[in-house]
Amino acid sequence: MIGVLALQGGVAEHVAALERSGARTRLVKVPEQLDGLDGLVLPGGESTTMTLGIEREGLAEPLRGFVGSGAPVLATCAGLILLDRAHLDLLPLDCVRNAFGRQVRSFEADLEISGLEGGPLRAIFIRAPQVRHADDAVTVTATVDDAVVGVRHGAVEGYAFHPELTGDDRLHAAFVARCRRA
Repeated sequence: MIGVLALQGGVAEHVAALERSGARTRLVKVPEQLDGLDGLVLPGGESTTMTLGIEREGLAEPLRGFVGSGAPVLATCAGLILLDRAHLDLLPLDCVRNAFGRQVRSFEADLEISGLEGGPLRAIFIRAPQVRHADDAVTVTATVDDAVVGVRHGAVEGYAFHPELTGDDRLHAAFVARCRRA
């Protein structure tokens, strides 16, 4: 059972990709919905709106507890921002919002992602963040033009792009497999 934080953003698209990859899913809007999950996805969206929803629903500490438990977590775009030091402080790194520019500067790129089989993954960047100032304990898994756009730290992996929008479910399938092994 994989939860998808459902306060705002690309929730339906992540649910569809996870279910195509063989997972059962649950929308997470309140702390009790974290109970019994094998993994959690923090989707892209608008990080300020999501932060306000986390505060409103009292989700900050429960999310910290879930991530601290060692359960697998997949964060994309704004979800990655939520995990940085300035927000939930769950990853030892800093993100720069809209690092590649505003919406009109959105782009796609083929990325090699460390540990992902099958060749490059087409990545869609929409007002994407960039990872800066990551501690040595953080493993870089993907870059574009020398910018860090993919990381792994313990059971948490984060990407600055939107894998749920491409129809290539390899990242989601690998995440579902990790959740089954955990």
